[in-house]
Amino acid sequence: MTTPGSDAEPTVKPSRSEGRLTAKASRTRVALRVLPAILLTGLALIGPWIAPHTIGTPVTVPYAERGVDGALLGGDQLGRDVLSRLLAGGRDLVLSSLLVAGLVTGTAALLGAIGAVRPLVGRLVERTADLMMLLPAVLGILLVTLSWPDGGRLAVIAAAVVLGVPYAVRLAASAAAPIAEAGYVEAAAAGGERLWYLVAREILPNLRATLLALFGLRFVAAVYLVATAGFLQVGPQPPAADWALMIRENSPGILLNPWSVVAPSVAVALLALSVNLATAALAPQTGRKAMTAL
Repeated sequence: MTTPGSDAEPTVKPSRSEGRLTAKASRTRVALRVLPAILLTGLALIGPWIAPHTIGTPVTVPYAERGVDGALLGGDQLGRDVLSRLLAGGRDLVLSSLLVAGLVTGTAALLGAIGAVRPLVGRLVERTADLMMLLPAVLGILLVTLSWPDGGRLAVIAAAVVLGVPYAVRLAASAAAPIAEAGYVEAAAAGGERLWYLVAREILPNLRATLLALFGLRFVAAVYLVATAGFLQVGPQPPAADWALMIRENSPGILLNPWSVVAPSVAVALLALSVNLATAALAPQTGRKAMTAL
């Protein structure tokens, strides 16, 4: 209510219908940002079963142009169907990247939360992470995979996890520190609650938004790390269908059939971008602000 002669305007509260429309529009925006990631990951997972040709059998001449002999994206260096190999080459990359992102995020969350509650452990974790961050990613992949006989994809995953945790744990620890200093956590600790209770019931539930955003970032990093290993041929070996291997194998004939290189390159970039956008859209607004502040 305003008094006569006052310049203040009465506060107008939004109606319930306006609130429902706003919520519906927000859900629509989130769905539109999540849908590409669902479609791309789903297509990569089912790709081997919908490939039009056998991935290892030549169907046309080497580096055939698009559309020749029924090959919609042409042929590769051996005349195999590029589209079939593209559809079949993303499943292992997606599964490996999801596994790496999950392991890195989970490990970093636990170490960061424990370090926030136990400062001595936190300092030890941070110093160890600082030392491990000095190792270049490519060199770390080569050291692990080449010293792991017949490690293949498993060795690449192990290397990606080891190299990813130091970066992720610093972010998780920074986000967990102010939560550990909150009054309700200190009250629970003073009441005699155990360390695992404080971590699992008090800290980790309040890190959901940060961890979701962290998962998206680590998935993108894992995609590029696993793809780099494939390009260096320290993971999957020919004649396996793999996007990174396709880029390496077909680069000499890029002028003859650009699709043999461009298609897998675009697939890797779109996969990383779509999943990162999806995790950012799913994270609550408060989580995105906290990530920006960090």
